[in-house]
Amino acid sequence: MRAFVFPGQGSQKVGMGVELAAASRVAREVFEEVDDALGQKLFRIMAEGPEDQLTLTENAQPAIMAHAIAMLRVLEREGGMALADRADFVAGHSLGEYTALCAAGAFSLADTARLLKLRGQSMQAAVPVGVGAMAALLGADIEKATALATAAAQGEVCTVANDNDPTQVVLSGHKAAIDRAVAMVKDHGIKRGVLLPVSAPFHCPLMQPAADAMAQALAETPPRALTVALFANVTAAPVTDPAEVARLLVEQVTGRVRWRESAMAMRDAGVEQFIELGGKVLGPMIARSVADVSITSVVSMADIEMLLKEL
Repeated sequence: MRAFVFPGQGSQKVGMGVELAAASRVAREVFEEVDDALGQKLFRIMAEGPEDQLTLTENAQPAIMAHAIAMLRVLEREGGMALADRADFVAGHSLGEYTALCAAGAFSLADTARLLKLRGQSMQAAVPVGVGAMAALLGADIEKATALATAAAQGEVCTVANDNDPTQVVLSGHKAAIDRAVAMVKDHGIKRGVLLPVSAPFHCPLMQPAADAMAQALAETPPRALTVALFANVTAAPVTDPAEVARLLVEQVTGRVRWRESAMAMRDAGVEQFIELGGKVLGPMIARSVADVSITSVVSMADIEMLLKEL
């Protein structure tokens, strides 16, 4: 069995999509369609920067999605691969869940771009700059990370945002609480705590205003039927019902990304091959979480050609 997985925020970089656009008309059409949907020259920012513009949450989220979907469209339209025939499951990390749903036909490309733009804007607006923070805990498992978060909270929000793999957990919450957590890592047997260069504390209760905004947006643009089952971030379980998909997307804004558990659950469901489209971020996390699986990362035209031979 095979799962296609899609990366989240942090996998963006200036120059993304340039080689793809130069080599493929299909890819260029994806970038143009996203630009049109958003009424902005997003592809120019992806191609040329400046980096601080690309890193803005409201730009990074649709950019990462567009890059991965461009690769998928090249595979499908130029390579003759139908995702529904080749994938048993799809999954994505945080914003990557929207990419996965676009890939599985739940949202059109234009709607996915608009939803992610809104998601980025509403996440940014939910908490004033400087009030929240996130930190990656290196050499931490979920038990150690949870104990640290509880100890550091002291009446503020400090919670596990991403359970990425057995060695990396991300905390999110009030800045003072996250600073306390970073200062306390050694007491909890954790190697290192690193503040992340993010503009808001994602996947924690402080994001409730953004969850409310997404609930309204998803009521107006509801998911359609999925051609491939999605392993959802907040449940680490497969879902196909569109109404349930919408509910979980809202929950995901404030909820934990259970990526380690998702990798394990997909493996338990029989997945032996993971294909990451548009990044090399999730592959290493999956490799640290489950054994005896093959992992392919697709980030270039050469990778696309290799994958088509393999499939």
